Amino acid sequence: MFTGIIEQLGTVSSVTPQGPGRLVAIEAGWTSDSPRPGESIAVNGVCLTVVADDCGSLAFEVGPETLLRTNLGELAAGDRVNLERAMLPTTRLGGHFVQGHVDGVARIASRQREADWHMVDFAAPTELTDQMVAKGSVAVDGVSLTLVTVRPGAFRIMLIPHTLAHTTLGVRAVGATVNIETDILGKYVLQAVGRAMEKP
Repeated sequence: MFTGIIEQLGTVSSVTPQGPGRLVAIEAGWTSDSPRPGESIAVNGVCLTVVADDCGSLAFEVGPETLLRTNLGELAAGDRVNLERAMLPTTRLGGHFVQGHVDGVARIASRQREADWHMVDFAAPTELTDQMVAKGSVAVDGVSLTLVTVRPGAFRIMLIPHTLAHTTLGVRAVGATVNIETDILGKYVLQAVGRAMEKP
């Protein structure tokens, strides 16, 4: 479980084919209490397991299902990624509950600068926007954000200067794909309502 508050920006050092999946090595900035093999790290919002660590470089095995359903299949050496370690029981929940289980991908449709802030519009499958609500929460590439507006197949967020400076969303261009995880509470409510309506 994560909070959507990004701790580090990492840099992909290598992507190596590994059977049907890939081995992704990422240079991270943890110098003390570095993550160890077996730990969970959210990489662009995708929960991955550290399989090796070497002087600040972390290696992750990314399976075919993850490559298919997220933007991790687009990663190449030199790319920057958002990193967050799994939350502790004592962690302040500054964002919202993020599982690291990506629901799908969206595409940046437009971005408009307003002083030091950016208004960003996304195009997304309607099955994702059906699980969103204005002023609710969404994780975009692992970043906990508040939805400004939502309509079928599209949603809008406002990025504050801190988010622009400390996450990959500051440099994501129009047309880029991003991982989306909708609020877990919204998913449960939608499923419960759907089941109730199916009953005779």
